[in-house]
Amino acid sequence: MQPIFVLVHSPSVGPSTWRPVAEHLTAAGYQVRVPSLLHIGAGAPPFWPRIVSAVRDDLRQVPADSPVTLVAHSNAGLFLPEIRSGLDHPVTSSIFVDAALPAQAGPTPVASPELLEFLRPMAVNGRLPRWTDWWDEADVTPMFSDPTTRQTVIEEQPTLPLSYYEQHIPVPDGWDDHSCSYLLFGPPYDDLASEARERGWRVAHLPGAHLHQIIDPAGTARHLVELAATT
Repeated sequence: MQPIFVLVHSPSVGPSTWRPVAEHLTAAGYQVRVPSLLHIGAGAPPFWPRIVSAVRDDLRQVPADSPVTLVAHSNAGLFLPEIRSGLDHPVTSSIFVDAALPAQAGPTPVASPELLEFLRPMAVNGRLPRWTDWWDEADVTPMFSDPTTRQTVIEEQPTLPLSYYEQHIPVPDGWDDHSCSYLLFGPPYDDLASEARERGWRVAHLPGAHLHQIIDPAGTARHLVELAATT
C-alpha cells in the first residue's frame, strides 16, 4: 500500500506553500493531505498540542491502517515527533524539507536565543507581524516566482504570538526509529542538512530559496517520492 503524503506547512506561513507540490503528487497517483495549521496561534500556550490535533483531525477520515509519510517544512520539523506519536496511522517515513530538526532526546526550543532577541522588539501586544514582514524586500522577492503566488502566500500568513516562538516542544523517546531523511534547499539550512547526514539520514539537495517548493513543485515532489521510497 502506497503511503499517503501528509504535507505539514510551517505554522509561520500557510497550506498554500504546499498546494503546488500536492497537485503534482496527486497527478502522479499519490494520495495527499495538507492539514491547515492557520488556527494554532489562537489562545494561550502551549501551541504544539493544537498542531498535533490539526494533523490528526485532518486524517480522521483516512483508515487507521493506512500508512503515511510525514513531510514538514521549516519549523514544522520540530513537531514531527509529537505528530507521529499522536497519530493512529503507521508512519513509514518522515521527510524534513529545509526544516528545523528536533533534538534526538529532550525538549526542543522553537527559536534560538538569537532569533528571540530579533523577534521581541517586533511584537505588539504580544503578537508578531507576518513572517514575510520580518525581512527586507531583497530577501522576500526571490522566494516567489510570480505576483499571484506571492499575494496568496502573504495574505494567508497568520500573525503568531511571540509566545509561539518561546515554547519548547517535547520529544518522545525513540521518535527517529523509522526512516528519516532531509531535503535541503539552501542556506542557512545547510548546517541542519549536515546534522541530518551525521544522524545517518539520507540527504538530498534541490537548490533554491526557503520556499522553493512553490517555485519548483515538480522537482520537490520528485525528491519526496524518491526519499519516501528509501523506507
